[in-house]
Amino acid sequence: MTARRGRTVALTGLLMTAVLVLSACGLGSGSTLPLRVGPGSIQPTPGLEGAKITVGSKEYTEQVILGYILEFTLAAAGADVRDLTGIVGSRSTREAQLSGQVDVAYEFTGNAWINYLGHEKPIPDTREQFEAVRDEDLERNGMVWLEPGPMDDTYALAASTRTLERTGVRTLSDYAELARRDPGAARTCVDTEFRARQDGFPGMAAAYGLDPARVQTPILQVGIIYQATADGTQCDFGEVFTTDGRIAALDLTVLTDDKQFFAHYNPSVTMKQEFFDAHPEIAEVTAPVTAALTNEAIIELNKQVDVEGRDPSVVARDWMVSEGFVTAG
Repeated sequence: MTARRGRTVALTGLLMTAVLVLSACGLGSGSTLPLRVGPGSIQPTPGLEGAKITVGSKEYTEQVILGYILEFTLAAAGADVRDLTGIVGSRSTREAQLSGQVDVAYEFTGNAWINYLGHEKPIPDTREQFEAVRDEDLERNGMVWLEPGPMDDTYALAASTRTLERTGVRTLSDYAELARRDPGAARTCVDTEFRARQDGFPGMAAAYGLDPARVQTPILQVGIIYQATADGTQCDFGEVFTTDGRIAALDLTVLTDDKQFFAHYNPSVTMKQEFFDAHPEIAEVTAPVTAALTNEAIIELNKQVDVEGRDPSVVARDWMVSEGFVTAG
């Protein structure tokens, strides 16, 4: 999805940008894991022991955390894991997978349905959305999607209590009506990707009968949008992600998507068919970890990075230790 980065994640993104610039063939080969882990409930697994596996992720906080979780999962199973977390942008991460530079990554169902497979309308039922993505992406691109986790990190608009009291807005229909009636009262901070994506602002505006050109949409880095929305100085409303720990920390309220426009974003471990055929054990090893990725769990992990300033690799490792999946190395 989009950028939610703590200080360490920002550094990772800068390093990855440097790699992209310096390497004529694209991404580098990755680096070693930042932390060591030992087996817990995840035990060394025949077929994965010694297997060289490169794990990738996008650059924002949640994706980097998920990338480290996947890396520690595979490392505890005995794989020789290389770290390519922090790739800038959804498209770059996807291309890295399709080209074989990244072997496995957590991807979101809604993102693939809209942005990779080119559909304009999401499927409201989460299971049907996953199955449609799984079947079409396999047929068209040879990509395997494993069983998804329960967390659902979707786009949303949010506002401060002060803005809600001033405008009376509670739903996206209310927001669209306000923007039509008084565009100056509906300044909405977004990042570059959300402003252009069909599952972002343009699609949302169309679904709610709003001309997006009527709304002032200052472009900020996502990490800045949360505070700017809470302050109410640069923007009255802001693009957020529903599993971001800063929503509660800054006392923001998510507007109800009363027309259910925004797609469901459930995480799934993805890989090319040939890689899965060579390492089918990945499905069994990752399944309990993915199943434990609830909204409550990921919101807490995101908060530890974005609000408390903890290193995402440490946050991911500590969660896996607390869940009994691994032991600290």
